Amino acid sequence: MTTSVPDDTRRKTNRYLVVFICFAAIVFDGYDLIIYGSTVPSLLAYKEWALTPAEVGALGSYALLGMMFGALASGPLTDRFGRRKMLLGCLILYSTMMLLAAAAPNPPTLGVIRFIAGLGFGGVAPVAIALVVEVARPHERQRLNAIMLAGLPVGGVLAALAALTFLDDVGFRGLWAFGGVALVTVVPLAWRYIPETAPAARDKTSKTDESPMRQLTNGRAITALVLFAVANFAGFLLVFGLNTWLPQLMRAANYDLTSALAFQVLLNLGAVVGGVSGSALADRIGARRVAPATFLVATIAIAVMASAPPAGVMAVATLAAGLGSIGTQMIVFGYVATYFETSVRGTALGVTTGIGRLGAVTGPAIGGILLSSGLGNAWVFGFFCAIAILGGVACVIVPAGPPRRSNPPSPHMRSTTETEPATRQGERG
Repeated sequence: MTTSVPDDTRRKTNRYLVVFICFAAIVFDGYDLIIYGSTVPSLLAYKEWALTPAEVGALGSYALLGMMFGALASGPLTDRFGRRKMLLGCLILYSTMMLLAAAAPNPPTLGVIRFIAGLGFGGVAPVAIALVVEVARPHERQRLNAIMLAGLPVGGVLAALAALTFLDDVGFRGLWAFGGVALVTVVPLAWRYIPETAPAARDKTSKTDESPMRQLTNGRAITALVLFAVANFAGFLLVFGLNTWLPQLMRAANYDLTSALAFQVLLNLGAVVGGVSGSALADRIGARRVAPATFLVATIAIAVMASAPPAGVMAVATLAAGLGSIGTQMIVFGYVATYFETSVRGTALGVTTGIGRLGAVTGPAIGGILLSSGLGNAWVFGFFCAIAILGGVACVIVPAGPPRRSNPPSPHMRSTTETEPATRQGERG
């Protein structure tokens, strides 16, 4: 079953408006990821619940677990039912759950709500990536995709600022409830302007009348899928590991709290600059070349940070680490989206992103174990270096050129894969 944006729909669609709406959807994803951590002190001080740090950590992990399952499920569903329906479904689900989380009467209920919210948050990214890649022109797909995904660090910055400004006035419930704003802002815009990508009719003469998952487990496709899953795992581990522990690592390196938080801002600034500029370069020469290079940048930058250099050098290294970790994750997303043909794109994104979310859980956990062991910053940074190398190697050995079906799609529904020569040539490298 093939999902596509028909040519007449693409001509009528304002692709920049689609990018903006998807960007806004991802902003709330980033907001939720950071706002929970920003409200942990208030949650621990909430006498009615009397939570321990371990219980608060478990509540935080439920959303990450939901994200993994949401990403895995969203791919096949979006290839079957279309991008618009799935995007709206994920938006409505996570914004409604944020409102319910703010009203949760007890911790067990909050855990269930956060898990369900995670299903929506995990599903929205693969759907948004597939949608942006399909409405964009071939020469700008990576760049527009990265601009859209920049909503993640932007949402994180907004969450940090909201906590600093309003936490004392509205408490953790008020800050959580703000995530529900998407229900009355992003959802109406998506309903009005996101194009429908309805499932296309099957070609009765085709021998490839298979589910997307069946197509992805045949021949070269499965090799690419596994390697992209490894790259996503490495990328997510770096993103969440560094964002979780960088302030503490900087404190251990004798920086005060304000300076430590400033380094976290630099990390995310580097992510935005690196993700957008790296993806623009990938549109020109192919993500096959760019993604390993940016993983290498991360490796070098983190190694420099491990050596505890002077503050100026540390600032530059932190910017570069953001470029090579969070920025690289944006590039990898685009690499997957432009590598696979339209009929399996959503499923490929969902599977690789879902497995990648395991890295989101692993990074903070292992970083905490290493720090608790007393081995010092060098061991933590060394671990992140090894993960960056793993991600780079996985990108390097992805088979050149996308896997193709042996039979062309039905002539009455032209797929977007017929309009991708510029991107495909770049990917073959």
